[in-house]
Amino acid sequence: MNIRFFIDPQTDAPHIYKHRVSEEEVEEILVNPAEDRPGKDDSRVVLGRTLAGRFLRVIYVPDPEPKSVFVITAYEITGKPLTAFKRRHRRKPR
Repeated sequence: MNIRFFIDPQTDAPHIYKHRVSEEEVEEILVNPAEDRPGKDDSRVVLGRTLAGRFLRVIYVPDPEPKSVFVITAYEITGKPLTAFKRRHRRKPR
């Protein structure tokens, strides 16, 4: 998957760095999302858990070329949004 990142004009680094998220973590979420739903203005919102155990929200726009995305931002989920996410993904007893 080809992943491009929004570059912060003030720092010349990917915007995700402001949120202490790495490119590898974003790729982990995009490759194996727990949720992928529509966002605003043709964007997509993906939620998931990294291999290290962090819960992240990644906001991206699909690129016109196949298997390519433009990541706008990504940040860790905490508090009530995290509780709601975990509740939605609780395993039901069999």
